[in-house]
Amino acid sequence: MTENHQENVPSRQRRRFAGISSRAYEHPADRSALVALRKLSGFDTVFKALSGLLPERSLRLLFLSDSVRVSDAQFSHLNDMLRDACYILDLEKVPPMYVTQDPKPNAMCIGLDEPIIVVTTGLVELLDEEEMRAVVGHEVGHALSGHAVYRTILLFLTSLAVKIAWIPLGNVAILAIVTALREWFRKSELSADRAGLLAGQDIQASMRGLMKIAGGNHLHEMNVDAFLAQADEYEKGGDLRDSVLKILNVLPRTHPFTTVRAAELKKWSESRDYQRIMDGHYPRRTEDKDASVTDSFRESAGHYAESVRTSKDPLMKLVGDIAGGAGDLAGDLGGKLRSRFGGGSGGSDAGSQDGDAGKGEAGRAEG
Repeated sequence: MTENHQENVPSRQRRRFAGISSRAYEHPADRSALVALRKLSGFDTVFKALSGLLPERSLRLLFLSDSVRVSDAQFSHLNDMLRDACYILDLEKVPPMYVTQDPKPNAMCIGLDEPIIVVTTGLVELLDEEEMRAVVGHEVGHALSGHAVYRTILLFLTSLAVKIAWIPLGNVAILAIVTALREWFRKSELSADRAGLLAGQDIQASMRGLMKIAGGNHLHEMNVDAFLAQADEYEKGGDLRDSVLKILNVLPRTHPFTTVRAAELKKWSESRDYQRIMDGHYPRRTEDKDASVTDSFRESAGHYAESVRTSKDPLMKLVGDIAGGAGDLAGDLGGKLRSRFGGGSGGSDAGSQDGDAGKGEAGRAEG
């Protein structure tokens, strides 16, 4: 396929994001973790030295021998989507892509040295062209973000932890590791959903794809607005017992719940951040080396604080109320102490210093 042909795939023209950094679309929690990892000198080099212990070569041979490799000659429509997604997101090297026989709709991006994209026949048969384009962009987003490398490493470390579970307290350690990994996986999925939207540039297709993954190939029986209403009902419904059950239900999962993903993506598609990207204002990969870990963690903390503040979930509302009540209580106590002991200007100054110190502590905690 020539470069010009690649640029004209598909039939309608889509905006290309030359040199885009994955920081442009990464979820704040996902981004802070990745920036911190990238800042660790020699991180990739050290872990790639473990490649001899990882079954990556065997995995590649397995897909090569027992799956269908996407190309101009096989699944050519998927090959066009793959090349187009790489062109739009400016991923220089197109990763190999395989279709594997599995009735369950699924896709993944794995690999240490080079990412591999795998989609199941169940997914190919379920989605239409525009919906599939969003999924391919989703997987290309994983590759651009470096998720394939980190996911493969973390999955290997998880497998290693399982093998040493017989060690005293091993199960506790493994549970902590697995819980942390799955939390990161879930955040990376939200990032990749955004990449899929940038590649497909069709929010309705992205919504339909997620809806089909949840409810199957019965689009005429489903409605996007009603599906999003489910997400709203899920978030705000029930009492504290339901909030705890939500946490327990999501812990074993590597993906967020589908309605939650749809709601998150819809919200991002209507945000100023998304519009700025579409207007051509986004961070470039050439600036990645200058990315601030502190800024990323501060943004992540700000995101979580905003999520707690605006959440309709009973438990999150309680957390917010407790935090707000603690702030009010501290203010009341501070006022009473100042009125009792700080009658002069010196007392007023001391109260001011305490207030500034408190603000400093709060700032450090939030950052």
